[in-house]
Amino acid sequence: MKKTKKRDEISERYKWRLESLYPNDGAWEKDFIEVGRILELYGAYSGRLSESAGVLLEALERKDELWRITERLYVYARMRKDEDNRNSHYQALLDRIQTLMAKVSAGLSFFVPEFIEIPEEKLAVFTSEEAGLKKYGHYIKALLREKAHVLSRPEENLIAQLSEVTSATGDIFGMINNADMKFGGITDEAGDEMELTHGNYIAFMESKDRRVRKDAFTQMYDAYAAIRNTLAATYSYNTKNDVVSARIRRYPSSIEAALSGDNIAVSVYDSLIEAVNDRLGVLHRYLELRRRVMKLDELHMYDVYAPLFDIKQDAVSYDEAVAMMKRGLSVLGEEYVNTAAAGVEKGWIDVYENEGKTSGAYSFGSYDSNPYILMNYSNKLKDVFTLVHEMGHSMHSWYTRRNQPFVYGGHSIFTAEVASTVNESLLMQRLIAEADDPERKKYLLGMHIEEFRTTLFRQTMFAEFEKLTHEAVERGEALTADKLSEDYYMLNRKYFGDNMSIDEDIAIEWARIPHFYRAFYVYKYATGYSAASAISKGILENGTAAAEAYISFLKTGESDDPIELLKIAGVDMSRPEPVLRAMDTFEGLVNELERLI
Repeated sequence: MKKTKKRDEISERYKWRLESLYPNDGAWEKDFIEVGRILELYGAYSGRLSESAGVLLEALERKDELWRITERLYVYARMRKDEDNRNSHYQALLDRIQTLMAKVSAGLSFFVPEFIEIPEEKLAVFTSEEAGLKKYGHYIKALLREKAHVLSRPEENLIAQLSEVTSATGDIFGMINNADMKFGGITDEAGDEMELTHGNYIAFMESKDRRVRKDAFTQMYDAYAAIRNTLAATYSYNTKNDVVSARIRRYPSSIEAALSGDNIAVSVYDSLIEAVNDRLGVLHRYLELRRRVMKLDELHMYDVYAPLFDIKQDAVSYDEAVAMMKRGLSVLGEEYVNTAAAGVEKGWIDVYENEGKTSGAYSFGSYDSNPYILMNYSNKLKDVFTLVHEMGHSMHSWYTRRNQPFVYGGHSIFTAEVASTVNESLLMQRLIAEADDPERKKYLLGMHIEEFRTTLFRQTMFAEFEKLTHEAVERGEALTADKLSEDYYMLNRKYFGDNMSIDEDIAIEWARIPHFYRAFYVYKYATGYSAASAISKGILENGTAAAEAYISFLKTGESDDPIELLKIAGVDMSRPEPVLRAMDTFEGLVNELERLI
């Protein structure tokens, strides 16, 4: 059986270089001590925030400094652990910084309750007196908007101290999913015994051999079904934590609590689900087309990831992927492309899978570090899209951190998913334009349609599942393994349609979705995809002006509410039109593919 490589068997060229965080663990330890020292001194600001504009500014800046170092400590420990989740040293380092983060939260917990007690008239005077406070204008506005949900100082301190405990369910799931679960081996198309992992599961699901797809599908979900009650309890308590936290902070519901930080109306969430549900007929038509193209009597869940068209699939080396990325993103300008290319050479990216490495892909980093990327590259065309997707996140971070202060140096997921998906869309359009072979064009169209299915439709289904589970807990219902599986199976039947065979194994899929441990998060993939579809189309049609407007958006970070920031790039997500236009684009792609067939 071909084994997954150990980390020390992978060339240094394909590993991220974390020197922009810390040159070694010793430097990390020094900052760890420094955070404790600053935190001890910070208590002196308690009771003094309304004393003067100068004191308020100093308290804000010291708070940023404290979180800036703490963020760097966390990112380093987390990324080191992600290299190999079995490494007990970095497990311990991560545990220590999570404990310290809880202490930092507790030590700063007086700030918001005390700040919102300052009369708004006095804050206006402070801002006029002290120019340095102007950069905190949006931050102050956001705090005041949440005034009704801020508790007393002792209560905020108590919640902060409990933060390490209340985040436990996500950590537990991560250890079960990434470190402890094993899926055994399966026989691949060539007859070789291969270890089934998170990293290669989708590759098996894309196999031309239906037996391989079915084996991988069944074996993966059998592993989750074997511990279904443990995973149900873990997810149930995660959901209960969301509900209880929302009630404590006096939100009408957990969804309103989750959306409040971005100042997103629940109607945006609901209209996404409604718009997608209204167009499920087009998805069903596409799935029937897939069944006919694949010449199957019945389309099963293990058939939906297989490429529709049998074209020669040469392995795409990592270097080739980088070259394709440069071509696809060239419309964004020289600075964008050259910076991304330089990042590849400077060790932004951890490329290949190794034993114990965290599955999937992400972009991560601190305000002061490179915008790193974790991948599990497997030489497939889909991995090229993963590369440009994560590079979209990283370039978003790169532009933001050079144009915004620390307080606005992050991104709402609502805007972040736009940055990643614009890249994917631009690459796909470039590849389709370059395709002079009709068969390759059909292949790429099928791939593009699958992007819509797995992002706009699938993530909306996830969003609907989260809404169901949280509403169930709010009604006092128990989230048992049977309840979760029944609801999840029902949603799959609705989204995939009655003409498809909905295998019973899919009912346990909820148990392997890590994003469910960050409530009401996945809907942003669907809204982001809709916004990105409109933005990328504008860039390709309008050229430099649209590209420059988009780059301007990338520089904004969190300097305003997400809805307002996206308007800079020409999209208004407070209205249903972007989602409806995306659905129209999906239907157009299905129509075009039907014509070519």
